[in-house]
Amino acid sequence: MNQESTRIDLVDRLREQALMGQLSRRSVLKRAMLLGLSAPVIAGLLAACGDDDDEGSEEPVATTPPGQGDATEEPEAEPTEEPGEAEPTEAPDAEASPTEEADTEASPTAMAETETEVEPGMGRGVGDIVRILYWQAPTILNSHFSQGDKDTSATSLVLEPLLTITSEGVFVPVLISEIPSLENGGLSEDGTSVTYKLKEGVVWSDGEPFTAEDVKFTWEWISDKDTSATTFATYDIIDNIEVIDDLTVTVTFKAANPEWFGPFGTSYGGHVLPKHIMQDFMGAAARDAEFNLNPVGTGAYKVSEFRPGDVVLYEINENYRDETRPYFQQVELKGGGDATGAARAVLLTGETDWGWNLQVEKAVLDQMSADAETGELVVNPGQSIERILINFADPYTEVDGARSEPSTQHPFLTELEVRQALAMGCDRDTIANELYGAAGQPTANLLVSPQPFVSPNTSFTFDTAAGAAMLEEAGWTGDPRSKDGVEMKILYQTTINPVRQKTQEIVKAGLAEMGVPVELKSIDAGVFFSSDAGNPDTGAHFYADFEMFTNGPASPYPIAYMANWKSSDPEVDIAQKANDWSGGNYERWVNEDYNVLYEQATKELDLDTQAELFIAMNDLIVNEVVDIALVHRNAVSAASSNLRGYEPSAYETDIFDVVNWFFEE
Repeated sequence: MNQESTRIDLVDRLREQALMGQLSRRSVLKRAMLLGLSAPVIAGLLAACGDDDDEGSEEPVATTPPGQGDATEEPEAEPTEEPGEAEPTEAPDAEASPTEEADTEASPTAMAETETEVEPGMGRGVGDIVRILYWQAPTILNSHFSQGDKDTSATSLVLEPLLTITSEGVFVPVLISEIPSLENGGLSEDGTSVTYKLKEGVVWSDGEPFTAEDVKFTWEWISDKDTSATTFATYDIIDNIEVIDDLTVTVTFKAANPEWFGPFGTSYGGHVLPKHIMQDFMGAAARDAEFNLNPVGTGAYKVSEFRPGDVVLYEINENYRDETRPYFQQVELKGGGDATGAARAVLLTGETDWGWNLQVEKAVLDQMSADAETGELVVNPGQSIERILINFADPYTEVDGARSEPSTQHPFLTELEVRQALAMGCDRDTIANELYGAAGQPTANLLVSPQPFVSPNTSFTFDTAAGAAMLEEAGWTGDPRSKDGVEMKILYQTTINPVRQKTQEIVKAGLAEMGVPVELKSIDAGVFFSSDAGNPDTGAHFYADFEMFTNGPASPYPIAYMANWKSSDPEVDIAQKANDWSGGNYERWVNEDYNVLYEQATKELDLDTQAELFIAMNDLIVNEVVDIALVHRNAVSAASSNLRGYEPSAYETDIFDVVNWFFEE
């Protein structure tokens, strides 16, 4: 897609959003001027907005379609500040001014002058405190050790990536001054390197300058296998990083890389670390760093108090580069409770301003939404899957003080016919329709985004009689079923959450009809998603037969997500004692065909071939029943009625943009 085609598509999208009332006049003006549109075009877009102008959220300053092999495109008018840091100071060329018949209020010049004065949400520390409730409490503040969204989210107020991505696949610079492309020389034509130009004047919260050395160091720190970083796979594709100067760094990949924006992109793996602090904590010493509980970052906030498993209190980073933000003096991120309590605290009582991940039973959430007095639901189209992971290792045999080690084999789940039969005992339709409603739909796929990568080949069947017959044919007979002296029984674990417990009950009932007894186990989310290597109840330890949680891609090129099933480097890829359970392959599944597909996808630049590879990877996982996909979930949160400025992204944490939040007067 060339630059002019990209611009036309963006203008058409902007006009459609304006007509649908999704954007205010202020938002349209910002986007249009940053695109370098002529005044007549801007006037027409503003006219499409009507009179509504109450939005104060920030807008991306650089736009591009998802880069799946082709170079990304940028508008000609490149911004020099972070999103929302500076208003446009000039109107488009005066020779292209609107006609005299155009309404004065629609004049871009008049709007630009007026908006600078009345922009809501501007002004550092104008607001007192914003309260955020995560019913899964954070336990660490270094996202490179994160085992769950709770820790990555808590970290994202302090540490920042080089760029972030909106749900529409628009790239937004954060710590860089421009999005790399072929046109500006940032991307190599062969796809093997990307050059980033960093923003000037950025400093860490302790006052030290942020430079290209920090970018290079982050890769070196993560790539040390003894560090046991959970983001290792994301950075393993890098061959070298060269510091050109203090503000320029070139990342060279081991092969052509269609996801050049993967390392250092978004909060899920992209957070840059300060070399001057973490260089003393390389390898095995990394987990002992005080930084993991009190990070020094470039973000709008710094930690004032952290009680792991309970609460994080933040205060403004006085060295933050935008003097007009953040609006709130303090942020409180409270952990604990449950999703239902979080919804109630925002929608009905006003005790908190943001409630995360409202995995609440459909009937309960619908009623609370109807009765809401202090808040409203925020639904972001999701791409995550609630799934059951199947353990290919033996959770009952101990090896060197650990269980579920990849050197062992599960006594019955390694049989494909058994896994296929058990999948037929999972009533996806009932789970999705009765427990999730509009917040989810049944699916067989583990990869549901982007659309070209979604497999049309898979399906699911709920048929306990057929499942029982399949077990019988495989030699598993009786009730409970047994074979060769091995009795079939399943320990099924997940986090404490009413929807998950009801999901467990539905699955348990289906398997019971097939003669398979199931024991249910519920674990506090703060424990389950902990990165504590000494905690036997984490999802990564997986000391059970089944476990259930939600996961999904954090990039429009979902190679890092698909890395969760690769085993080409077992010592790194597979969660086990030797790597402090940092490997993403919790299932301990080894499949060389999958590894070949994955490796090809890491360097494939052709769009059609990319789609074939991702579909084939998904189909292998589904057909081999490595995981049992249950529900394709939307992201549902709740916000206080007067909270503004949030723009959730499917590729980011819920609260990555707190710097832009404010209370409407």
